[in-house]
Amino acid sequence: MMSTPLVGLQVPRTRLLPLLIALALVNGQVSAAKPIEFNTEMLDIQERDNIDLGRFSRSGYVMPGEYSLLININQQELPEQTVPFYASAADPSITEACLSVALVEQMGLKAEFTRQLTWWRGGQCLTIGSLEGMTVRPELGSNTLYISVPQAYLEYSNADWDPPSRWDDGIPGLLLDYNLNAQSQRQDQNDEIQKGYSLNGNGVVGANVGSWRLRASWQTQIDHQTGSGQSSQRDFDWTQYTAYRAIAALRAKLTVGEDFLNSDIFDSFRYTGLSLVSDDAMLPPNLRGYAPEVSGVARTNARVVVSQQGRVLYESLVPAGPFRIQDLSNAVSGLMDVRIEEQDGSVQTFSISTASIPYLTRPGMVRYKLASGRPTDWRHRTQGPLFGSGEFSWGVSNGWSLFGGGVVAGDEYNALAVGIGRDLMALGALSFDVTQSRARLPQGETLSGGSYRLRYSKNFDQIGGQVTFAGYRFSERSFMTMGEFLEVRNLGTRSQNSKEMYTVSYSQQFRDIGLTAYLNYDHQTYWDRDANDRYSLSLMRYFDLGRFKNLSLTMTGYRNGYNGQNDDGVFLSISMPWGNGGSVSYSGTQDRNDNTHRVSYSDRVGDRGNYQVSSGWNRHGALASGFYSHQADWAQINATASAQSGSYSTVGLALQGDDGNRRRGGAAPGGDTGGTRLLVDTDGVAGIPIRNYGAPVLTNRFGKAVVADINSYYRNRINIDLDKLPDNAEAMKSVVQATMTEGAIGYRRFDVVAGEKAMAVIRLADGTMPPFGATVQNLKKRDVGIVNDGGSVYLSGIERGEKMTVHWDEKAQCELTMPSTLPADGMSELLLPCRALAPNTSTTDLAAVQTQAETIR
Repeated sequence: MMSTPLVGLQVPRTRLLPLLIALALVNGQVSAAKPIEFNTEMLDIQERDNIDLGRFSRSGYVMPGEYSLLININQQELPEQTVPFYASAADPSITEACLSVALVEQMGLKAEFTRQLTWWRGGQCLTIGSLEGMTVRPELGSNTLYISVPQAYLEYSNADWDPPSRWDDGIPGLLLDYNLNAQSQRQDQNDEIQKGYSLNGNGVVGANVGSWRLRASWQTQIDHQTGSGQSSQRDFDWTQYTAYRAIAALRAKLTVGEDFLNSDIFDSFRYTGLSLVSDDAMLPPNLRGYAPEVSGVARTNARVVVSQQGRVLYESLVPAGPFRIQDLSNAVSGLMDVRIEEQDGSVQTFSISTASIPYLTRPGMVRYKLASGRPTDWRHRTQGPLFGSGEFSWGVSNGWSLFGGGVVAGDEYNALAVGIGRDLMALGALSFDVTQSRARLPQGETLSGGSYRLRYSKNFDQIGGQVTFAGYRFSERSFMTMGEFLEVRNLGTRSQNSKEMYTVSYSQQFRDIGLTAYLNYDHQTYWDRDANDRYSLSLMRYFDLGRFKNLSLTMTGYRNGYNGQNDDGVFLSISMPWGNGGSVSYSGTQDRNDNTHRVSYSDRVGDRGNYQVSSGWNRHGALASGFYSHQADWAQINATASAQSGSYSTVGLALQGDDGNRRRGGAAPGGDTGGTRLLVDTDGVAGIPIRNYGAPVLTNRFGKAVVADINSYYRNRINIDLDKLPDNAEAMKSVVQATMTEGAIGYRRFDVVAGEKAMAVIRLADGTMPPFGATVQNLKKRDVGIVNDGGSVYLSGIERGEKMTVHWDEKAQCELTMPSTLPADGMSELLLPCRALAPNTSTTDLAAVQTQAETIR
């Protein structure tokens, strides 16, 4: 009954071949040691003597040789590696995968189980049975080697974090990251028109060599005012030269060159030297520290700059309204300066102090930070004595941590700190520390004083609240930080003589009414000048109103008290969906200088862009503005334009990207400058959409793309967007994983087939046909078809003029060449002669030729 429909339908027959084989099993046991027997009478074929089912006769059988396979350990992927398969010493009729020493190290076995491993083939291959319960299963169809290991044998890992044995240092490479902001403005002041333009930029030039990351930071500024009578101001500076690498065994980062003191106890300052620091990023996510966050309200389209001691840490164009910067590195510590440059010419400035959660450490662990060198300024000039610093945190017991440290600079400056931390479980986490300093000033005066600090953090899960950080610090008048001492030593003045500091960062969700609240509060008093205050309260609520659904209401109030002046403001916004994916909103802003009302419309442009246009008025007249953001394959692009009647007009453009991987065929749009990235290879297939967290990037004509939003020491999952895959492409594997060390340029390859499809009939030189069940492989050793009755085959992923080999009896038997012209309908049969291979030619030789061609390309 089955023979009739299968005679005329070639494509379904190819796809049903494995099912027919399964139906033909007689007394077949799924065992590599005992071949499976087939009842060929159930197969509807004309020549029952011309059948090759050898590849199906042993479950999981792999012919001896070397295979490039992805490694999957307990559903966690490792990069593609070459895995040899050898005949088993116990039974030559079966093969075993040779797990090398390097591959076993990446499995993350605990030390006590590593010692009990045994090896074969001269110590090159792991004896699988030496770990009870471990299984190894090759699957050539997906180019994957599946390894299952009992979890008790492995180091700690979770869904998003891998142990150090699986961290990837990436490939060598160069990078040139940039962040450019250009603005042109026209202002009418006192019936006089002034025009000008400015260009601001910063970035990183770097190189990766093995596990070392070499980085040089730069920043530039060009300002020109037409009619001012002054020449353009041009500045370009190399702000920092650094080399660093991860020391996985110590869970630490080694840095050589110019850096800022990374400390949870002492205030930060710039120096040149070296440091060895326990890196929180290398710890599991639940043990990592708190990354600094900057929030504020832009009155107009604005440029936001976050800097520290002259070095730009972050720079971006933002639309009018509240903004939150949450992607600063958690390695940043100390005081940061924030500058909001409005397009109407006004400027907001304030400072924030980065915070850290209480210094707690897991029981039995020791975290430490060591540094030594000489303090320097941003022009690389030495400005202080040789110093050494060190701090530690020791997990004394479950819940208690002891921490402390010191900064020693000869007889000029010394500071000593000691503290204790306590995990209060349901009540949160708390720490207290005391720091004593002694400084000998150039005038001969010696000052000694103390500083006392209390820190707290807590998640209130039951009520939806979270104290991200809360802290209090009191410093005596005679207490000096290293930064204050250097200021007095080099400038003769002390600009900041801190007294008290209060810091709170709190969020609260009121689920019953759909309201979320954010509170940020910083209060700093000084012994010799006015206090600085900064606080903001934001409320956000989603609700329905009649037939209008999913409306959102946002209100933000803030005060920036800086150098004796208060800048108070209130922002109110209500928005609702409009059209297909867009939204319309009203916003009002009131501050000490003005009040502004706007009506805006925003929408997306495909997967990569969004825009906002608005119009409104303030006490100076009517105004209009626009903001557009687009993620191109080569850069993140932001563009702004603002105008006010009779006052000003401004346009701005910002580009953020990486041009350093173009020699490999890739470029990264945006991301952290100098940070971690992943070079993706789709086997030469262009136009493949690759997605991580943001919008997908398309591979270029070389089949390459760079994904920039990669988290260090975090298991990243990068996938092909199957919904947007080109019609002529097929992804054999659509997801890869990568856990990269900081600053690495990772490399991952997707198995993508691109090409046409065709029906064909294969004939050998003597007029006969390959046996039923023979396979057709391209030069990448990928199966593209299985021979049916009469030599017919359905081929997919083929290229014009491409050479392929036909395999039976567990080896390549002949070679065929695709014609330069393929049938347009894809269903007309091709007649393909299969010529015998040269006596000295093997599939390994063919693969070597292909590999050489790819290398040249």
